[in-house]
Amino acid sequence: MNILGLANHGLSDFEQLAVLGVVLTAIISLIYAWLLRNKVYKKDKGTEKMQAVWNAIRLGADSYLSRQLKTILPVIGLLTVALFFSVYIVPPSREALEEFPNNTQLIIAIGRALSFVAGATFSLMVGQLGMRMAIQANVRTASAARRSFNEALSIAYYSGTVTGMLTDGLGLLGGTIIFIIFGRAAPEALLGFGLGGTILALFMRVGGGIYTKAADVGADLVGKVEKDIPEDDPRNAAVIADLVGDNVGDCAGMAADIFESYEVTIVSALILGLTLVAIDPTHSLKWIIFPLIIRGVGVISSIIGTFTVPMWEKFPVRFLRSHNAEESMFRSYEVSSVITILVSFVVAQLYANDWRLALLTAVGVGLAVVYNPLTSYFTSYKDAPVREIVDATETGPATTILSGLSLGMESSVWALVVITISFIIALMVYGPQGAVYVLYAVSIIGIGMLSHTGNNVAMDSYGPISDNANGIGEMAWQGMQDEGTRKARQIMAELDAVGNTTKAITKGVAIASAVIAAASLFASFITDVSRAQIALGLPAMDSIRISETGVFIGLLLGGALPWLFSSLSIRAVSRAAGQIVLEVRRQFRIPGIMEGTLQPDYARVVSISTGSAQKELIPLATIAIVMPLLVGLILGVEALGGFLAGVILSGQLLAVFMANGGGAWDNAKKAIEDEPSNPAHNTGKGSERHKASVVGDTVGDPLKDTAGPALNPMIKVVNLVSLIAAPILVRYADLGWVGWAVVGVLAVGMVWGIARSKKSAPKLKASPVAGD
Repeated sequence: MNILGLANHGLSDFEQLAVLGVVLTAIISLIYAWLLRNKVYKKDKGTEKMQAVWNAIRLGADSYLSRQLKTILPVIGLLTVALFFSVYIVPPSREALEEFPNNTQLIIAIGRALSFVAGATFSLMVGQLGMRMAIQANVRTASAARRSFNEALSIAYYSGTVTGMLTDGLGLLGGTIIFIIFGRAAPEALLGFGLGGTILALFMRVGGGIYTKAADVGADLVGKVEKDIPEDDPRNAAVIADLVGDNVGDCAGMAADIFESYEVTIVSALILGLTLVAIDPTHSLKWIIFPLIIRGVGVISSIIGTFTVPMWEKFPVRFLRSHNAEESMFRSYEVSSVITILVSFVVAQLYANDWRLALLTAVGVGLAVVYNPLTSYFTSYKDAPVREIVDATETGPATTILSGLSLGMESSVWALVVITISFIIALMVYGPQGAVYVLYAVSIIGIGMLSHTGNNVAMDSYGPISDNANGIGEMAWQGMQDEGTRKARQIMAELDAVGNTTKAITKGVAIASAVIAAASLFASFITDVSRAQIALGLPAMDSIRISETGVFIGLLLGGALPWLFSSLSIRAVSRAAGQIVLEVRRQFRIPGIMEGTLQPDYARVVSISTGSAQKELIPLATIAIVMPLLVGLILGVEALGGFLAGVILSGQLLAVFMANGGGAWDNAKKAIEDEPSNPAHNTGKGSERHKASVVGDTVGDPLKDTAGPALNPMIKVVNLVSLIAAPILVRYADLGWVGWAVVGVLAVGMVWGIARSKKSAPKLKASPVAGD
């Protein structure tokens, strides 16, 4: 048997069938996404007024993505050329020579460049198609809320599932096809595939995060705090930009973010698996095939789990019924988890003859499951930590902010403890067999953790869909007080409240998966460096010695990078939000706007947010790419390893702190908004407690939706760039004048990136608006 030429790579008949099954599973995932899309598209879009609001959101989001694409395409082209020629700087690996004895470097160079383009294209598709699906769903969800809770939930969740299945299908398809084509030389191309997805995710995360939070902060500060008008009030000129931001940030950005984590965990598992094939006395290919099979199983489990979400409300067994959207999603996630764990034990025992692989898969699945209640505990308005923030609003904004800061710091510690426990299990299971086996075990935990990416992305996309639907209803149903409209408003409020928690949960899973993926890439870095050193007859590096001064310097610099990156991201939001505040204030001074007789100029605020977001894309990406290269060239490859360790540790702690602290402030505000409004008792909207909570939420917005999430792809960009550069750094450790010239160019790029990101925003020119 020789399916797709797999026998040429040494695969047995069963392994060939398994790989073919994985490819077919990826295709099934894409078909399932298409079927769900068609199901959602059959639903109505509501009244003309609802469609008018929806159309403004759609045009704003399309405009943003088109402009973003024009900004990043030149960078993708430049990096494609760089990756092509990077293959020629060092000799090809032994595996590459064995797979392709003729024209080895040309084949690998083409493979790496095309894989990079494929990774970037897939990441772009997931982000853009996912966002467009969310926009199609938000108005349909709002319309369905007029009829029933379950119908609105089904539309919002199934639309998110479309994005989740795209993530599963494209990520699995890309990694598997690269392995089919390149066999044991696959790591050479997989690095390009991973970097392509990660770079695009960084662009979409940073740009989307700046856009959404600039609009959100600007809208809240003027609308809620200064003018005391409701959220999503049509008189607020920033309201459409705010609703657009939910899509470009939480849909397009998050989908691309989780997609690249999904990619990178496959890449790292296959790279380490190929290393184990070489050192395993039996040369078994189970180290490569097992993670692919588990990812295929995870896709099927996700399909089953996501399909069950709307069923829990009318489940045949009465005590299992649920009218709670959050509970329905959690149960469906658990259904997927049970299926994956059970099948993984069957596969591990019957195929790999190693139950430890199934145990590690179960640990990864369990890690994702544990993150759900852990994140929910620190961000849900039902639990003690958020209630403490609500109580702190009694004494003003300062104590509100202090309470949220302390909560975020504590949550980061417990998140790290959970990840550490999973690493300890990997050490206990494979420790006696050596360091490479332990590092591979960590990568399998990552495979398990993201095996239900379909569920994770569905839960995340559900959040902005329900938020947008609520906003559309707020704007289109203004002044309507009939029983049906009140019921629809209540349904949308319930779905929106759950959406805030699910977004926080998926951010936690995304951060944890970033750490797992980065740890696996870190392991691949050590392996690649040692292989390059052996090829040159040098002593092989098998560890990173922190006692070495250069390594310790690298560790310190790595720990500093996430703080610099976050600082520049938050500064960008602050600048853009300031511009929007001034513009919204200007429009409120126009006669007729506050009275509701004149429509604000929504497009101008959309334009300000779009321009501000695009300005930051290239400088921040430059910093993430250039800094590891500078450290490696100046301090050496081992110091670069210390740098990566610092980035991973500091980035994880900071990202969780910002994501959970911001999420807690947001839900504390919503808890006060749900109270009966009574200024005499300082409760509900318009009260002093509410104003304090809005300030806390405004501070937390750029933390949880811009700086925190942007650290996920940044960490992996740094690791992948280091991994690709490692063999080059080993070969040219002694810098000649050419090397120092390169250092000079990179240093100039680093300074430019920082200076460009810190540059003050231009003052807005007065723009005539109807009624001026």
